[in-house]
Amino acid sequence: MRTVRAAPAGLAGDDGRTAGRPEPATLEAMVAALEEDIVLGRLHPRERLIEEDLITRFGATRHLARQALIELDRMGLIERIPNRGAQVRSYTVDEVEQLYVLRGLLEAEAARLIALPMPADDLAELKDLQAAHDMAIAAGDVAAIFRANLAFHRKLFSCCRNVFLSDAITAAAQRAHGIRFLVLTAPHEREAARQEHHAMIAAIEALDSDLLVDLCRNHLPASKAAYLRAFGQVPRDSL
Repeated sequence: MRTVRAAPAGLAGDDGRTAGRPEPATLEAMVAALEEDIVLGRLHPRERLIEEDLITRFGATRHLARQALIELDRMGLIERIPNRGAQVRSYTVDEVEQLYVLRGLLEAEAARLIALPMPADDLAELKDLQAAHDMAIAAGDVAAIFRANLAFHRKLFSCCRNVFLSDAITAAAQRAHGIRFLVLTAPHEREAARQEHHAMIAAIEALDSDLLVDLCRNHLPASKAAYLRAFGQVPRDSL
């Protein structure tokens, strides 16, 4: 069984610290690193996260390691099972279907609420964020693609001007991190997502709210389908 491993040990550095004992990470940094491990497929569904490994890897206290697991559980990325510890969350077919129904409803409604024409500053920021996404895809930097994709969608849906709706979208998207890793690692899927982002920007510039809603709704099924196929299931909307 694969677990979270520490960096290799080494010689003491100029500041006297041992290379195998990293400077303690903050809670935020630990959660971000483990979130990235899950969304990039370095940690797989049902793979265990062991406190001792986290302590060694991040130079953390046991309390901080436990707090990181609590936060990942709150985000829906892992599940803590009594007497068995923490593991990366896996989803049943019904759970995947239900989560993506929710995401579709939330994101389509947010897109519908985006007032067009979009303010020039918001549109310029959205284009800048997509330029960063383009560069990450061109470089094949999967971690950067993940972060740039999140930033693009957070900015887009924040333009609905309903903070509760945009927060709900972020929370639902976090729960899908362990589902979307397959599309992030597939070059053709990454390119398809990039083109869809540009189509969203074009719809905004064309003042076509209906098209923007359709594009946002249709942007979701690829990650769901890839996850279900990988686990021997065919999504219902593909039948």
